Amino acid sequence: MPEAILGLSAYYHDSAAAVIIEGEIIAAAHEERFTRVKHDSSFPSHAVKYVLGEAGLGLEDITAVSFYDKPYITFERLLETYHAFAPRGLVSFLSAMPVWIKEKLFMRKQLMDELKDLDLGKPGKLLFPEHHLSHASSAFYPSPFQDAAIITVDGVGEWATTTIGHGNGNRIKILNQLNFPHSLGLLYSAFTYFCGFKVNSGEYKLMGLAPYGNPDGNRVKHYRQKIIAELVDIREDGSFLLNMDYYNFATGLSMCHDRKWEKLFGIPKRKPESELDQPYMDLALAIQQVTEEIIFRLADTAKKLTRADNLVMAGGVALNCVANGKLLRKKIFRNIWIQPAAGDAGGAVGAAYAAWHIWLKKERPAGNGKDLMKGAYLGPEYSSAEIARSVRKFDAPFKEYSDFYLLCNDVAGLLADGNAIGWFQGRMEYGPRALGNRSILGDPRYPEMQKKLNLKIKYREGFRPFAPSVLEENIGEYFGLDIPSPYMLIVAPVIEERRNPLPDNYSQMEMYERLYHLRTDISAITHVDYSARIQSVNKDTNYKYWKLIKAFKKKTGYGLIVNTSFNVRGEPIVCTPEDAYICFMRTEMDFLVMGNCIFSKKQQKEWGETRNWKNEFTMD
Repeated sequence: MPEAILGLSAYYHDSAAAVIIEGEIIAAAHEERFTRVKHDSSFPSHAVKYVLGEAGLGLEDITAVSFYDKPYITFERLLETYHAFAPRGLVSFLSAMPVWIKEKLFMRKQLMDELKDLDLGKPGKLLFPEHHLSHASSAFYPSPFQDAAIITVDGVGEWATTTIGHGNGNRIKILNQLNFPHSLGLLYSAFTYFCGFKVNSGEYKLMGLAPYGNPDGNRVKHYRQKIIAELVDIREDGSFLLNMDYYNFATGLSMCHDRKWEKLFGIPKRKPESELDQPYMDLALAIQQVTEEIIFRLADTAKKLTRADNLVMAGGVALNCVANGKLLRKKIFRNIWIQPAAGDAGGAVGAAYAAWHIWLKKERPAGNGKDLMKGAYLGPEYSSAEIARSVRKFDAPFKEYSDFYLLCNDVAGLLADGNAIGWFQGRMEYGPRALGNRSILGDPRYPEMQKKLNLKIKYREGFRPFAPSVLEENIGEYFGLDIPSPYMLIVAPVIEERRNPLPDNYSQMEMYERLYHLRTDISAITHVDYSARIQSVNKDTNYKYWKLIKAFKKKTGYGLIVNTSFNVRGEPIVCTPEDAYICFMRTEMDFLVMGNCIFSKKQQKEWGETRNWKNEFTMD
């Protein structure tokens, strides 16, 4: 019988499950997509049931269950940290220790009990690869490379916050490691917190805010100098030390000491959802620049240590696609590949691969130039019959097409007319990005599309940019990028030929005046610095999505569309047809396409929901 590994991540944030059979990823999913709780950290019971069901296996068929973390070492780190900072941290210690002693210290028993409660058979061997080894495995083993440098950067695992490794064949060797509390992820999260966003989910907002900073202004330079002089001591090799006098995350209940930061930067901690003033935009740019500098130095060190041509990356900081794009353009490495589920959810895939290649010592297949993530389309899929059954309870009228080509042609026309369209096809994406199967789409030429999607559909801050999905063969017509970017993890500039000149006073204009200035002929996906977070669409990886964009190009001459995740603020990406229909009706989306069916908002019955559903999904 083929051997299979079940990988799990849980109990911190973004719980997930993944199953591999004979080295092939069969299925992977976030628990949040099933429970509808954003960043759900509970045991991924729904995700486990799904991935095992997709694989046609019970727990008794699994060679080993691999958990992405070593809880005993994490407990050791907590005890040593509290001891080192004593008597500070007593309140945090008293709140954390009962949970650890009651639950997390006995993780093996807890995991076994949770698995038994699924009633899917008796689980066998339970393995615990280290957290950053799981990240490294998720980056290297599914990558297209037989030899690569590996960089993992996040908040913290057990002790490690950053590692540099070398992958060759089925082996991974960790060469350098930076330990807690010195963490690039936590440094960035501290600025996320100080700028009024939610830690562990608002970091990408900080990244999106940074281009509004004035790179030529004195304030950004001043903030950057303050950060380097007082908050973080950066070494030549990319290692660094945080000045813990300014931080509170080691033993406290917040990220930083607010008053010290307010004195350092001369501005108060921003209140969530309050007005965004220029100093916070400049502060976001300053920490983005510092983050990039550290990442570039780490990459230089990884190159020197491994002499590899290729680099792979994982960990939450690897989702900083602005830094990724600049690193790519530096040409330190010939090729770069980033795990699409780079955060903790991806630890499930990494833990499974660590068990397969390191514990079982299985060889890797010969590379064919493609990664093993299957486009990240690893979640549930629903047939036309299942879609019809799901919406029957809503008595929802729709038009069904027997020819997908005609469907794409009509949807392309609706997009060209300025409509916002929910697009629900095939298997759900694994990772934080919607990649054309659970997406909301729009016309990138339409000047009002960015505002419409943010304010009337996503119900989120108006400053946030949207990404383009572009035909892989047409990337160069729009962007300064000469390689595919299938997972929306690289930011690149819009080419000069498509840019409109900026007014002389552009940097002094108010935030939304800058945002709504027509910078290019594809304004809905062009950020204020002429950049875009790119997803390239390959005909072989996602034929239906490619077909739609191809139809849009035939109709308009443009081989790209706006793509944002199918959800509202604070809600996980939709999973089921019912999730999609409810989201469609709650927002000002104009049309919904599920499978071969089109739902027009104008033809639907009045949505009679009485509870205030927006309160369920807080600003993330």
